[in-house]
Amino acid sequence: MKGAQIIKTNQPLEIDEVKIPKPEGNQVLVKVIASGVCHSDLHLWEGGYAGPKGVFMKVEDRGVKFPLIPGHEIAGKIEETGNAVNNVQVGDNVLVYPWLGEGSCPACLSGEQNLCDSPKTLGIYQNGGYAQYVLVPDSKYLIKLNNLEFDSASSLACSGLTAYNAVKKATPTPGLEKDHNIVIVGAGGLGLMGVQVAKAIHNSKITVIDVNDQKLSEAKRLGAHNTINSREKSDVVKEIKDITNGFGSDVVIDFVNNNITSVNSFNMLRKRGKMIMVGLFGGSMELNLPMIPLRGYTLTGAYTGTFSDLTELVKLASQGKVQTVLDKRYSLDQVNEALEDLKNGKIIGRAIINPN
Repeated sequence: MKGAQIIKTNQPLEIDEVKIPKPEGNQVLVKVIASGVCHSDLHLWEGGYAGPKGVFMKVEDRGVKFPLIPGHEIAGKIEETGNAVNNVQVGDNVLVYPWLGEGSCPACLSGEQNLCDSPKTLGIYQNGGYAQYVLVPDSKYLIKLNNLEFDSASSLACSGLTAYNAVKKATPTPGLEKDHNIVIVGAGGLGLMGVQVAKAIHNSKITVIDVNDQKLSEAKRLGAHNTINSREKSDVVKEIKDITNGFGSDVVIDFVNNNITSVNSFNMLRKRGKMIMVGLFGGSMELNLPMIPLRGYTLTGAYTGTFSDLTELVKLASQGKVQTVLDKRYSLDQVNEALEDLKNGKIIGRAIINPN
């Protein structure tokens, strides 16, 4: 089979002939129809993340080994199963849950494999979907796709799942839903999905902040009540305070999360507000520590989501309540072009690689 491998960070991926894995026991071989192009793939290709004070956090220090076939947003058709598989069959259309754990740490035992102490994620710690086939270690990580297309379903496994998890953390206090405000920072693939999820599961007022008018227009179309271009507005914190009658937002979900947006996000919060950090663009922020207890702030992160979360999200998508905003499709031979386009901000919503 053909597979696109990261041989060395910051070097073009190499498209090589790779041996097709043979499934055994509970394993399943999936023919990849669609594999989403994600910012996490970009960070993997670049070799890491920007940490505090210019420190570069290398993925290899976290256990990633190259060469590696990336790609963790995988939808396809079951090609072959191991002899112990009985819950799916050859020919089924499936979405792959990629956030696998080793199974025995506290996170795994609580159902949060996505936060495993020793993760085994497809496309990060083992070969993923930038290939014609992918080996899934256990059939229990597959969700059957009924009325969903492969291209739109694939991105649910990461960008959609991450947005869903973040928005679930933004749930208003019962009885206070009417005047609840959610600010979404960043109107890329995750932010646009976040708008849809918030509209589907909460009755909150949604404000979206970005620097791109085209993305903001898409956010408005999908249900945002207000949009702010932070490149045109010198004081976005004041803009949010004006929208919320001077109080600030109940929740800010930062899908960018860099040294600039994080400071603004923190300063937009009202008393009892919650800041949910999602983006991996990196950097650091200086906190006014007394403000956190004095105003009762909650600062938390959201990283992908659980298998249960993905099942719930697929149900919402099947009901037509959320949809992936697809922009571009690429062949496997165009994988480097896809990553460059994502890096240079040329993609609105999500991009898909179709290996077969």
